[in-house]
Amino acid sequence: MRRRKPDRLNMATASLSPARDSEKMPEENYHLRRKEKAIKDAAELLEILSQQCVVTIAMCKDDRPYLVSLNYFFDPKKNSLYFHCASEGKKLDYLTANNSVWGQVLEDNGYISGECDYAYRTVHFKGRTRQVTSLTEKRRALELLIEKMERDPDKAKREHIKGDSLDRVAIYRIDIEEMTGKKRAR
Repeated sequence: MRRRKPDRLNMATASLSPARDSEKMPEENYHLRRKEKAIKDAAELLEILSQQCVVTIAMCKDDRPYLVSLNYFFDPKKNSLYFHCASEGKKLDYLTANNSVWGQVLEDNGYISGECDYAYRTVHFKGRTRQVTSLTEKRRALELLIEKMERDPDKAKREHIKGDSLDRVAIYRIDIEEMTGKKRAR
């Protein structure tokens, strides 16, 4: 059997052992192999984030990875994603231990028959999560999430944003620090 020569990513990943932490390669050393697929226009990246509704975020706690997909709302003024969740659980345990996340938003444009390929646009980002504690920011985030997701947002707001509901719900914000994009057009 012929051995495949490890590519740059595999070589970098293979060297990431706890004993060699100081030798980790900075993220900027990684690059998109197929440069023609890169999304270079910041406006297009923001468009994808604004139009989609599901983000998948990767987290890590005690050297154990965890991945979760969430509904979100993107605020372009703050360059942040907002999501809501229960006020306790595995996701919050991970985010409390380590608020650094890696996320992906995918626009699935379908299978390209005859080419054994998919049409898509993705945004990948590095960010930090912060719990939203301000009742004003919580209310705004919930209203915007509801407006994005619900067919009848006014009714949903009346039913779900009332009384002490803002005290009970956990709202988190992911402040995006860097992002890249990739696409395969039809």
